[in-house]
Amino acid sequence: MSLAHQGQRFLVSGGASGIGLAVARLALARGARVCLLDRDRATLEAVCGELGDGAFAAVCDVADPLAVGAAVAQAAEQLGGIDALVNSAGIDSRMPLEQLSDAEWARTLAVNLTGPMLLCRAALPHLRGAGGGTIVNVSSGAGLSPLLHRTAYCASKAGVIMFGKALAIEVAPDNIRVNAVCPGAVDTPLFRTSYEQSADPERDLELIRQRYALHRIAQPEELAEAILYLSGPGSSYITGTALAVDGGRTFH
Repeated sequence: MSLAHQGQRFLVSGGASGIGLAVARLALARGARVCLLDRDRATLEAVCGELGDGAFAAVCDVADPLAVGAAVAQAAEQLGGIDALVNSAGIDSRMPLEQLSDAEWARTLAVNLTGPMLLCRAALPHLRGAGGGTIVNVSSGAGLSPLLHRTAYCASKAGVIMFGKALAIEVAPDNIRVNAVCPGAVDTPLFRTSYEQSADPERDLELIRQRYALHRIAQPEELAEAILYLSGPGSSYITGTALAVDGGRTFH
């Protein structure tokens, strides 16, 4: 296993499951130390116990400004600084606009767009203090092309792409790079919940596969590889980009 991230200090939101957990596992395996943020205390503590040395936990709702500030400060203390931020926490929203409540619209944008903003804002002083660093925002293919009945979700994921591009310009003089990954369907708890409640989950899953040139669903570890690449020295001349990691969905 490569130790390309030896000594790097990662802060990963949404770290208790899915893509965030895969990022934490891979970063630890490559020599990094990781603080995982999540609002599910029990799961977060269990995950950190499983991950072992080098893994730390901070309980946080990413949509709560005060909680974010406290969690980032805690993470920086636990890790001795922050070199890399991965904004992986997110929620889904699926319904026609006329059925979309004000509360669901607000919550979707609060978690998927305001959350990354709050974490970036709180982490920037620590990244500067480290002499520079990286930010990777987990957006979605839905931020690049629209999906039916997903107005709130698409708006939030497109917003985080442009937020990252604007921030990349702002913090480039500080040697901080900001990028996004845009996954398609990934085999995570969030994705499985979206189709397992249907009348025929296997049929629906096959219909989803057919949308992708590679005709399969991504594994979280495949997204983690892309995120670690954008967080490491091999991508030192890449900033302000949105990398589609979607099995060919956007052109298929």
